[in-house]
Amino acid sequence: MASIPYDDRDGYIWMDGEFAAWRDSKVHILTHALHYASAVFEGERAYGGKIFRSLDHSKRLHNSARIMGFEIPFTVEQLEEAKREALAKSGLDSAYVRAIAWRGSEMMGVSAQNNTIHLAVAVWSWGDYFADKMKGIRLTHAEWRRPAPDTAPCHAKAAGLYMICTLSKHAAEKAGYADALMLDYRGQVAEATGANIFFVRDNALHTPTPDCFLNGLTRQTTIKLAQARQIEVIERAIMPDELATFSECFITGSAAEITPVAEIGAHTYKPAEISHSLVDDYTRLVNGKMDLAL
Repeated sequence: MASIPYDDRDGYIWMDGEFAAWRDSKVHILTHALHYASAVFEGERAYGGKIFRSLDHSKRLHNSARIMGFEIPFTVEQLEEAKREALAKSGLDSAYVRAIAWRGSEMMGVSAQNNTIHLAVAVWSWGDYFADKMKGIRLTHAEWRRPAPDTAPCHAKAAGLYMICTLSKHAAEKAGYADALMLDYRGQVAEATGANIFFVRDNALHTPTPDCFLNGLTRQTTIKLAQARQIEVIERAIMPDELATFSECFITGSAAEITPVAEIGAHTYKPAEISHSLVDDYTRLVNGKMDLAL
């Protein structure tokens, strides 16, 4: 069944303080964000009518905007209320929530100091990011690398940073894989195209230090879940030649949640006790069936 285009759906989108019909929620072709990627966004999930870690996402959106050199003209509290209203108006209990802030169309060119800053929130139904994810997905190796922190605003969830992710994921899917493993500018293991990555060796979790890519909220949650189970978590530099030494692997993200990995190129992994336990814990947590200090 073909998916419904995102510009041709029923419903409403919150934009700049009020709701507009979904199909009427548009921006001008000369919007600065379209030409120069001056936009920041958040991907969030709601479970049982409640957005998981909503406040943390709202705070991060504001911080991303500041890193990109602009201030969102709505407070964190106003954004929180907008997300609650958008979720309620959608009629969905479980949903994907996209908040986005961007520079408008008053100035066109690299310089855009006088452009209006806009904010919008859209909510839609979205199931698993990967089909049959518990079997473990297949990853290939990306040609593109995560940039050095002095070459890009790597700690902002900024639209432009995803250009190489799209290129890498498209190449992976064309080759028959679900996603791609990206290295960083030093040649160290970094992340998948839209999710952080973890490995298991000798009952301990190993995960790359997020010094040049986003320290995801789901990544942070996963570390807390592992620590609650007394699983050692080691954040460190991981080299590609170590991939053969791990027994399990999974990726984490608001969209991907916790998704086991069965293959990275020539290396294979079997989702086992740690992967399954953390997937179960995460499912219980986001559905309000488990308490965890976050």
